[in-house]
Amino acid sequence: MDWNGKKNGELLKLMLNEGFEVLITADKNLQNQQNFTKYPIPVLTLNVKLLTYQHVVELLPKLKKYLNSELSNGSTFVTKESDI
Repeated sequence: MDWNGKKNGELLKLMLNEGFEVLITADKNLQNQQNFTKYPIPVLTLNVKLLTYQHVVELLPKLKKYLNSELSNGSTFVTKESDI
């Protein structure tokens, strides 16, 4: 969508305007940087050591559960089942 280089707040605004329903990110600090009353969108934050396929694939079962449930606005950390 040619959104490379957009700042977080601008990105969230664009997502809302385009009808996106959720943001999946590895930015663990996003919850401290954004006002989710201003940007009412659920954010699933991947809790991984490294943003690699190997680490992300371990979160897919939990991520799928979240995506199939009612999500509240703001950040929710997605961790491996064994990390809970």
